[in-house]
Amino acid sequence: MTAPSIERVAGVHCATGESPAWDAAARAWYWVDIPAKRIWRLDAAGRTRSWDAPEMVACVAPRARGGLIAGMETGMFDIDLFDNGGVAVTLLGKPVELGAGMRFNDGRTDRQGRFWSGTMFMDMSAGKDVGRLYRYDAYGLSGAVVDGLFTQNGLSWSPDGRTMYLSDSHPKSRLVWAFDYDVATGVPSNRRVFADLNQHVGRPDGAVVDADGCYWSCANDAGCLLRFTPQGKLDRKIDLPFAKPSMCTFGGDDLKTLIVTSIVSGKPEDAEWGGAVVLLRPGVQGLADAPCAF
Repeated sequence: MTAPSIERVAGVHCATGESPAWDAAARAWYWVDIPAKRIWRLDAAGRTRSWDAPEMVACVAPRARGGLIAGMETGMFDIDLFDNGGVAVTLLGKPVELGAGMRFNDGRTDRQGRFWSGTMFMDMSAGKDVGRLYRYDAYGLSGAVVDGLFTQNGLSWSPDGRTMYLSDSHPKSRLVWAFDYDVATGVPSNRRVFADLNQHVGRPDGAVVDADGCYWSCANDAGCLLRFTPQGKLDRKIDLPFAKPSMCTFGGDDLKTLIVTSIVSGKPEDAEWGGAVVLLRPGVQGLADAPCAF
């Protein structure tokens, strides 16, 4: 298959770009720059703007009623963004296990509109597996659903919603797991290894599932996207112009555009593109993420 052309989003440079999300109602992309405490938006006309939050924002998703839900430094929050640049945040819940030096990380809604996000210890060199995965739904913030994570990442769901994917991108892990997922209760079970990136390249950062049920993983440190079939077989690799892709998602009116965020690597050869946000059309269709319904 011919490599897709890559378009850089002009005027955007993120230290740690993360959590792109397509808001179909607004016809706009959102993503964050974690250490900058910044939320970005790119609208259908190609215009970008940003808002500065009061603390680090790690992941966002559109809400059905408008605004965003977010995993942040000190908890899950409701966020409203205003045309004058103002940001209003309302705490929805804080896990009791969210200790000093920790924050939320990757997040996404399931097919029913529940919001999921996990936590991590920010100093990855410490190698602490204190991260946990949480769910936000009509009952509020859950207790820890999955624990023992170094750097939680890679959340996505199969097209029918009955398989949940989760990764740990820390060098000590580099695994992607699949779970059976009860769509009625939002409870995952039967955890098993789906893809072991110790057998491939990079670390499995953020990810998304396409309409064919294939899992697109950002191979951090390897500068590429890896697509795995529902059976866990690597069937496609797309090289990217930066070393550390961080998360991807499909969007646009036809759900055929893939947006990819990245992290600054600090390497001289990555100076031009590290921290960029890019758009590409890989020739497949994505799935519309449900807005948070709660």
